[in-house]
Amino acid sequence: MVKLRLRRRGRKKHPFYDIVAIDGRARRDGASIERVGYIDPMTNPKNVVLDASRALYWLNVGAQPTDIVHQILSREGVLLRRHLGFKGKTEEEIEAAVAQHKAVAQSRYDRLKKRRADRDKARAEAAKAPVVEAAPEVAPVVEAAPEVAPVAEAAPEVAPVAEAAPEAAPEVAPVAEAAPEAAPEAPAAE
Repeated sequence: MVKLRLRRRGRKKHPFYDIVAIDGRARRDGASIERVGYIDPMTNPKNVVLDASRALYWLNVGAQPTDIVHQILSREGVLLRRHLGFKGKTEEEIEAAVAQHKAVAQSRYDRLKKRRADRDKARAEAAKAPVVEAAPEVAPVVEAAPEVAPVAEAAPEVAPVAEAAPEAAPEVAPVAEAAPEAAPEAPAAE
């Protein structure tokens, strides 16, 4: 079975991957059938160059992408292009949908990058602040013990709610008394 997967290149501690069509039984860096594109993960954002027409060809003849290559093809809009092609969309509609998809993917990337930066900033500030405030927080913990008694006083407030339940029970009882009266009438009718 033909697979679309990554082939490692580059030097030590600086990987560079080719996206290749290769026999699934071949080793990772073995001889490939065709190079479809490449990815440089060391740049920020990752530099991806992909021949979409060749990737579509290999997908259409049955090549199975690995998980990482599937993510790359999805992010680059190749899978969307294939899906819309099967639906019979025109080339203009496909291009518009792929452009919109790439814009959404880029905005998601930017939003998550900003969120990570804000989180790291908050952690850095939190690491500085607790050193000063750690000692005063120990004393209020000892004072919190007397507050347990007011919680016990709040328990009688729950009891009136329980008393409301028996009032509802007598309303049900007359219905039960009416049922036995109907029972003797049934045998008398026979």
